[in-house]
Amino acid sequence: MNKKTFAENVLAAETTLYHVAKTILHNDTLCEDAVQEGILKAYEKLNTLKEESYFKTWLTRIVINECYSQLRKARITVPWEKWAEHEMTEEGEDYSELYQAIRRLRPKIRIVVVLYYIEGYSVNEISETLSIPSGTVKSRLAKGRDMLKKYLEGGVQYEKNRLGKYLSGGTRKFS
Repeated sequence: MNKKTFAENVLAAETTLYHVAKTILHNDTLCEDAVQEGILKAYEKLNTLKEESYFKTWLTRIVINECYSQLRKARITVPWEKWAEHEMTEEGEDYSELYQAIRRLRPKIRIVVVLYYIEGYSVNEISETLSIPSGTVKSRLAKGRDMLKKYLEGGVQYEKNRLGKYLSGGTRKFS
């Protein structure tokens, strides 16, 4: 792949890369940094790309890895009250209910939902990009749809119990 083709392919994937970064990092500055670093790393490792037809998938995986790297570097602790206050004043008014519901999903589910529904990736493309089985992609999509439906219908708060299962807020009945 030559420089011109690389640049054209990057420009074609730019929006997707930013959306993927935004689902992981939430911060515009960090997203821009992660996308730029990912593009730079992709250019430096262009010789490792085996098939040009997988360029977008390959580049997306590099950006996802860079996002997780940025998260590891930027781990800071913020008191919950400050975070909640920031969310209400800064972002609560600027984003739709759906966007807020997507942000509430667990990261592993959120990335699959965004790639499938927002970016238009197929199940197989997501499977290749995230290096997970297609069955796992399908189950995360189903879980994501279910959680989004509940979030949007009644604002149900999911909590993880000690067995790792997700329960809606409320009382649990035993029979």
